[in-house]
Amino acid sequence: MTMQRFKRNVLAAALLAVAAGPAWAAKDAVIAVASNFTTLDPYDANDTLSQAVAKSFYQGLFGFDKDMKLVNVLADSYEVSPDGLTYTIKLHPGVKFHDGSDFNAEAVKINLDRASNPENRLKRYNLFRMIDKTEVVAPDTVKIVLKTPFAAFINNLAHPAAVMISPAALKQYGKEIGFHPVGTGPYQFETWNQTDFVKVKKFDGYWKAGLPKLDTITWRPVVDNNTRAAMLQTGEATFAFPIPYEQASVLEKNAKLDLVAAPSILQRYISMNVTQKPFDNPKVRQALNYAINKDALIKVAFAGYAVPAEGPVPPAIDFAARYQPWPYDPAKARELLKEAGYPNGFTTTLWSSHNHSTAQKVLQFAQQQLAQVGVKVTVTAMDAGQRAAQVESVGVKDTGVRMFYTGWSASTGEADWALSPLFSTQAAPPKQFNTAFYSNPQVDEDLAAALATTDRTKRQALYQQVQDRIWADAPWIFLVTERLLSANNKQLSGFYVMPDTSFNFDNADLK
Repeated sequence: MTMQRFKRNVLAAALLAVAAGPAWAAKDAVIAVASNFTTLDPYDANDTLSQAVAKSFYQGLFGFDKDMKLVNVLADSYEVSPDGLTYTIKLHPGVKFHDGSDFNAEAVKINLDRASNPENRLKRYNLFRMIDKTEVVAPDTVKIVLKTPFAAFINNLAHPAAVMISPAALKQYGKEIGFHPVGTGPYQFETWNQTDFVKVKKFDGYWKAGLPKLDTITWRPVVDNNTRAAMLQTGEATFAFPIPYEQASVLEKNAKLDLVAAPSILQRYISMNVTQKPFDNPKVRQALNYAINKDALIKVAFAGYAVPAEGPVPPAIDFAARYQPWPYDPAKARELLKEAGYPNGFTTTLWSSHNHSTAQKVLQFAQQQLAQVGVKVTVTAMDAGQRAAQVESVGVKDTGVRMFYTGWSASTGEADWALSPLFSTQAAPPKQFNTAFYSNPQVDEDLAAALATTDRTKRQALYQQVQDRIWADAPWIFLVTERLLSANNKQLSGFYVMPDTSFNFDNADLK
């Protein structure tokens, strides 16, 4: 072979290698999740999953670590005025949006003005309704003035909904911003195929040096539990959440996978409509708490991945009070029903906010347990559309809700968001999620007083009183706090489920 021909062959081989792409494999993670995404605008999303996916490309001023402790994100520090009305926040310098524009105090003002304006009818308005005005002090300093003191305000700003969207993108896309997200996060939006996936790619201008480590993340909704688990086995998915409890033992045997059970702030309960007979009688509500065996429920429906509820608020939430779980005592339940005037029990309905396999098991178990004390229930597992139409959009006069199985995860990490939307009088549907239509003037007063003081000791005492009353009044059947079950390919590291069922993937990497 001549030297010239040899050089031509080498050149051809090199060109073929270039055409075939880089020699290293791209770091592409596929995340299988349980349902579709409603919007990519966190301010207008009611579901944690849509907000969790949005964390790929959006960030807020504050956030939480894996123990639900507050951390600074786009904010470097903050100060609160002595009257609790004014928050002055110093911003992290040198941060850019994905479109190249600067993140600064003006951007914060534009986002909070949008979020706190009721005319925009954003689903997360209640997190920002206490804001009176937001002012630019300097490019790196913003001042937020509240209408009344609200001691949990920084926690509200750490909620996954409270993100910073590019003002240029907001101006360009307006109400369509949910389809065109532009943030400051580690990944930038690439594609949303609304029936199949959301794909994001590495943002090269990210403000944290050395991050992100993945090239792309594909978020893939997989509603069927077994399919989601099977995708891990075949390698089609790198990470999956939630893992159906019945699949845990199978995945645990796969040497290529890690099964992870993490603590949560996800509380499961059955609310009882206290405005309707027989649930207007506290003895009936107490009876039903005695009628369900929580330990057996955990085995049957959750495969052991839960603990009995120790209060209205999960223990990991700031200001949570802890109690002895309601014991299983069917004899006591029958006695209380007799005292309440229902010696032969009664007939009612039990609806569920979800229709997946775990919810179905909870409904069936509750139905069987209640039947043993004479309470006959007809069960209905709802999809998202039914829930919105028949529960979330209907006020007390027209509601068909009697007993309602659902869950709540307080993504602000503190007691106000774990209590006020579920137990305050003003939180009854369609405003918020008090499906028990519970109303206790002292509870309302104490919840308001806890937000009005910046004294932590006083807040602790007030929240203790609130939880004491709710635990005794029993507007819910207090069931369990879930453990969060996820699984991942062992090549993936640094990707985990947060206690509020969202995700942290700041340091996610693939070997």
